[in-house]
Amino acid sequence: MKKPIAEFIGTFTLVFFGCGAAVIAGMGTGPTAIDVLGISFAFGLAIVAMAYGIGPVSGCHVNPAVSLGVLVAGRMSTSDFIAYVIAQVLGAVAGAIVLYIILSGKASGWTGGLGQNGWGKGYLGEYNLLAAFVFEVVATFLFLVTILGVTEKRAPSHLAGLAIGLTLVVIHIVGINVTGVSVNPARSLGPAIVGAGSNAAALGQVWLFIVAPLIGAFAAGLLFKSGGLLVPDEGK
Repeated sequence: MKKPIAEFIGTFTLVFFGCGAAVIAGMGTGPTAIDVLGISFAFGLAIVAMAYGIGPVSGCHVNPAVSLGVLVAGRMSTSDFIAYVIAQVLGAVAGAIVLYIILSGKASGWTGGLGQNGWGKGYLGEYNLLAAFVFEVVATFLFLVTILGVTEKRAPSHLAGLAIGLTLVVIHIVGINVTGVSVNPARSLGPAIVGAGSNAAALGQVWLFIVAPLIGAFAAGLLFKSGGLLVPDEGK
């Protein structure tokens, strides 16, 4: 159970710090408010912290899409994949619940948002469904290329967490105004489920943040599968 517990804690941390930064600090004004850059670094640094904290135990996937890419690449078993995904979703829901409890204690100004992902009229940059879908597929694909690349046996492992976290920062800088950035079905499911009472639209749109990241992750996993295009040649 060590690996699923680690994945639960890691995904909890990502949602709590990442979505918490977006909702608690991001919705403020004046010196306490943060912008896109601040939110982006909150997500990225949460991953860096967990990569070194739980990475030695579970590999710090904290993301069903990452686990799918690793599975397709042949680096984990199906049973581990199932256990990881269950733990990740539960961790994301728990993180969203804690955020909900904290935000419910705000005297005024909170509208029920928990950092849910979305698209369309009224959501951030108001990008359409196609734009949201394409961004999530491409961003997840590139994220997984980074993850699978830096965790290759011959890659410098001590830098893996930093490289993965900074990649997530860049993805958020580009994509926050498009979808709020998911590239992680669990990160999207947690806030959407817990915040469904105040934002039913997010729960109705969450399918995209499950399907698109999984497509991008599957494609990246194929490239790193034994004999794939991005597998280093032996002896080189």
